[in-house]
Amino acid sequence: QVQLVESGGGLVQAGGSLRLSCVFSGRTFSSYVMGWFRQAPGKEREFVAGITRSGVGTSYADSVKGRFTISRDNAKNTVYLQMNSLKPVDTAVYYCAASSRVAVYTSPYEYAYWGQGTQVTVSS
Repeated sequence: QVQLVESGGGLVQAGGSLRLSCVFSGRTFSSYVMGWFRQAPGKEREFVAGITRSGVGTSYADSVKGRFTISRDNAKNTVYLQMNSLKPVDTAVYYCAASSRVAVYTSPYEYAYWGQGTQVTVSS
């Protein structure tokens, strides 16, 4: 059974940085495409970033391109999301997710496993 546990959320001022981590267990981590999603109150869950199994390929939402960086360490079964130049609109619960697909997909329906989420709040 796959389990995902996120950490690293918190309260930060606009312009600040946070690094989210997600530890994967239960299966072979390197067999899964990993993604980060976020959900703000009253809004649908949206794709933030994704990374291929090897870590070579990445994909980002236009709203975070140039500010966020996704990476993974297959030896540590961990995926990261480095968030810089944070804005109040980035405030949301951030979720990591795992997909057995070959490529990175932006639809949450392509991801079978989800973490519990970590709150990120950016104050102005």
